[in-house]
Formats: sequence, structure tokens, C-alpha cells
Amino acid sequence: MRTPLIAGNWKMNKTINEAVALVSGIKKLAKEPEGLEIVVCPPFTALSAVFSAIGESSIMLGAQDMSWEKEGAFTGEISPIMLKDCGCDYVIIGHSERRQLFGETDENVNRKIKTALGVGLIPIVCVGETLAEREAAKTMEVIERQLAGGLAGLDDGNLAGLVIAYEPVWAIGTGKTATPAQAQEVHKFIRDWAAKKFSNNSADALRILYGGSVNQANTKDLISQQDIDGALVGGASLKAESFAEIIKQTLAETAADKKG
Repeated sequence: MRTPLIAGNWKMNKTINEAVALVSGIKKLAKEPEGLEIVVCPPFTALSAVFSAIGESSIMLGAQDMSWEKEGAFTGEISPIMLKDCGCDYVIIGHSERRQLFGETDENVNRKIKTALGVGLIPIVCVGETLAEREAAKTMEVIERQLAGGLAGLDDGNLAGLVIAYEPVWAIGTGKTATPAQAQEVHKFIRDWAAKKFSNNSADALRILYGGSVNQANTKDLISQQDIDGALVGGASLKAESFAEIIKQTLAETAADKKG
């Protein structure tokens, strides 16, 4: 059975002191859940401080982006080696905001994934369509292109070392959320695609998260879907109470699924 993953993407929010306070609150409210992975992704400036605040907790640290280069003359970039040095286990790659606002391409995503895997970071690889693409019935075409470009040259072993996050662009920060059925349809498409390109076993083991205005009100219905293995949470991860509630609901739904 796939281990659910709840990741909080804090984006460009929280000073160092605010970030430490937030993760401390999450630690207190979320306790030490078994059978669930929790990841927080603060801004670069707060990574080391948050790692120290995490302490012996099972919460893991992630970054929001990285360079495909390990070091060198790349002003303004941050390398995966630096992220590892800060205590990171995970890194978000190819988020729609990086694609839409900063020109991230599938080729760049692919280079970053390979570099991340090479240094022992677990990439959370984001894919998703715009509203115009969905209305033009091009959702699956866009997802397939992003997957094919982003995962080019990888093998079964590589697939086992990453996570996919489906984030419809039209649902990120808008308050709109894909219905559980819409999300499940795309998640199943991703798993079926992975089975064809890699293997049935690796596709079955692949964790696929949903992201896009995830909150306390919709977590249960989303997590109950067969191919949704957790969530990449944006705004609701910026408050310890709401993030802890999402964790609680995920655990409850996972426990109910095991009993079923």
C-alpha cells in the first residue's frame, strides 16, 4: 500500500521567525502520525531554521525549487547540494507558478529531476493544465506532454524515487478545486501512463498527490479516491490548525480504507 504524503508549499511567505513558529505549531498539533509522511516546504531563507525546529520530529523538509547544476557561476540560483546541506529530503520541481511566471520548461524540469535524484533528493514533480486547456478538452494531452518531457530518460528505479503532483492551474489559489471525480480521472491517467512507459509494479507504487486549493473541507473526498495518495497544500498549509486538520482527515480516511 502506498504511504500517503501531505506536503505544505509555503511559497513566498513567512520570515524565519514566522516559519519556525508555524512548524512548531504543526509539530504540536499533528503529533507523530504513523503511516503518513508530512513535508513542509518553506522559502529558502528559512530552511535551516525550520530544519532545526523540526528536531526529532518525523516531519520532513522540502524546498520549492532548485538548479539543475550542483555548483558554479549561476547568480541567484540554489543548488541541490545546498538544499541537502540545509536538511532537505524533498524538492518541488516544475510547479505551475515556475512554469507560468518564470518560463520553466519540460526540458528544464527533466534536468532538475535527474540532478535531484542524483544527490538523493526526492522530487515532487508538478503537472497540470490551464483553464483554457481544460475547456478545450486538452487536459490529458497537456499532462502526457509534461510527463513525457519531464520524465524522459528515467527508468523504473528513478520513478520509485519521485512523487507526482497533479495541480490544475485553474485551481491553484483560486478557491476552485477539481471535483474528486475530475481529480481521480487525471490521477488514473497518470498511473496508466506510468504503467505503459515504465512497469505495472512501479506505476502501482507511484505516489500521486493532488494540489489546487486543498483545504479542510475537501480533503476527505479527495483522499478517498483510489489513485489520490495525498496532497500538495498551498494556502491551507500557512496555518498550523488548518494543515493539522488536513493531516488528521488524511489519516482517518487512510485508516477507514484499510478497514474496508
